[in-house]
Amino acid sequence: MTTGRALILGNWKMHRTPSETAAFLADLLPRLSGIDGREIAVAPPYTCLPAARQVLQDGPVALAAQDLFWEDHGAYTGAISPAMLQDLGVRYVIVGHSERRQHFGETDHMVRMKVQAAIGADLSPVVCVGEQEAARVSGRAAAVVRGQVLRALEETPPGELRDVVVAYEPVWAIGTGRTATPADIAEMHAVIRSEIERIFGGPAPGTRILYGGSVTPSTIDAIMAAPGVQGVLVGGASLRAADFARIAAYRTP
Repeated sequence: MTTGRALILGNWKMHRTPSETAAFLADLLPRLSGIDGREIAVAPPYTCLPAARQVLQDGPVALAAQDLFWEDHGAYTGAISPAMLQDLGVRYVIVGHSERRQHFGETDHMVRMKVQAAIGADLSPVVCVGEQEAARVSGRAAAVVRGQVLRALEETPPGELRDVVVAYEPVWAIGTGRTATPADIAEMHAVIRSEIERIFGGPAPGTRILYGGSVTPSTIDAIMAAPGVQGVLVGGASLRAADFARIAAYRTP
């Protein structure tokens, strides 16, 4: 399912109605024409997935979801199952975003169950990890992120690791306008890569590691030039067609 190409994934969060989604994508798609060598995906709200699928169809932009539950069916009011997403043509699903952890009480154990559920439904989980500002200031950023990676992936069969994406999103950079420096990004991506290799006892080249946290047209080129970065998870800028198209068309030396 995965490729070696960089992944540019827009997370719309709780924005847009189905009609707004269709209009936005109709504006966005022509702006992406001619952009090669990378994979592009958008994650609208659940209610907008059918409208997005109708516009995207089987074109170059993939469909993603912002979350899922770990059961296939049952008495779980308000939950969305992996099978429901799969039936809508979803390819990627974001798991463990810091906003889910903060506002909805998601734990590392819950994140691990969602990772397994996504893999079981042939969906690629995009596993979000990242430290709070206090952990970075105190020098514990690497330890925090290593622990999150371990607890999210420790039950993943090695043969399924190729379908897993990890997104490093320092919590202090999400929605704040503050972006980690390229050196910090490279360091933390190396930490994540080494932890994945430690867990699974060897290289995992199919597992892409993204950066997220105030990604904008003015920061994208430097971010993508940082060693180890294989794409970005974009928040606010993915809601503006011109900005997201510029991010997808990033330029590196």
